[in-house]
Amino acid sequence: MGKIYFVRHGETVWNVENKICGKSDSPLTENGHAQAVETGKKILEMGIKADMILCSPLSRARDTAQHISEVTGIPMREELRLIEQNFGKYEATARNGKEFQEAKKQFLNRYGDGESMFQLAQRIYNLLDDLKADGGDYILVAHNGIARVVNSYFYEMTNDEYAAFGIRNCDIREYSFE
Repeated sequence: MGKIYFVRHGETVWNVENKICGKSDSPLTENGHAQAVETGKKILEMGIKADMILCSPLSRARDTAQHISEVTGIPMREELRLIEQNFGKYEATARNGKEFQEAKKQFLNRYGDGESMFQLAQRIYNLLDDLKADGGDYILVAHNGIARVVNSYFYEMTNDEYAAFGIRNCDIREYSFE
């Protein structure tokens, strides 16, 4: 059975400013580019083999994936289903804002004109089902919101655990289809 290696994109301008990026396109910082190169080196050191790097079309993930691809030699392509959740009215607001923290615990909430957790989970679960059926090994380079859904695909989580889940920029998580 195949494996999934999930990598969150490198540090962005809005990460530094503590703003919700969502579907908005906040570019990598200089540090974010360096993190991505280091992640590529770490993937080599860990002996991770993958058939393909799939990345979100947003520049922060695409640029991170490009650096990883250049270091590892693993080919990459954009996967539209990996785009970050559209947080609607909360995009560009404080990530730790109390109203947003409560709103994201409501899985049917579309944040005004955004995308609900259920809608997000549907597209990510469909992608993971497709990758499972394929049987290959993939590196997914995407976003923190996507990381939550990927983790929930492989592990049981309570609503509170799901809402609180997050990974640092350029962390690598390994998941196996069983």
